[in-house]
Amino acid sequence: MTRVLVLNGPNLGRLGRRQPEIYGHTTLDELAELCRGWGAEHGFDVVFEQTNHEGVLLDRLNEAADDATPVVLNAAAWTHYSWAIFDACAQLTAPLVEVHLSDPAQRPEEFRHTSVVTPHAAAVIAGHGVDGYRLALEHLAAALR
Repeated sequence: MTRVLVLNGPNLGRLGRRQPEIYGHTTLDELAELCRGWGAEHGFDVVFEQTNHEGVLLDRLNEAADDATPVVLNAAAWTHYSWAIFDACAQLTAPLVEVHLSDPAQRPEEFRHTSVVTPHAAAVIAGHGVDGYRLALEHLAAALR
């Protein structure tokens, strides 16, 4: 099985409770189970993580670079300003798919319209809710064939 990291940034631990009108009603634990199931359909061993600590996310991205591990990344707020995440994503050699539950480009806050992840992503999937993670895993499966 191919190992795939599904990494999630700050505040995503509150899925299902945090602004469900934007982010939906699915909890993080439910999303993790969905991702593991969707990944298994493609022969992936999905490692699903969420952190509110930027250094932890950087460590995981650096490990993925060292091991050539494909990544699905929802960097959340860090998407819009973290040059450290930009640099970590630049090191990746396996495909990276950027995913967002909402569509940041359609959000009213202008700071959300810029992504430091996109320049390094093989694909960006936004605005599909939790189904975006399924689409991201499908994209990885096609890219790795």
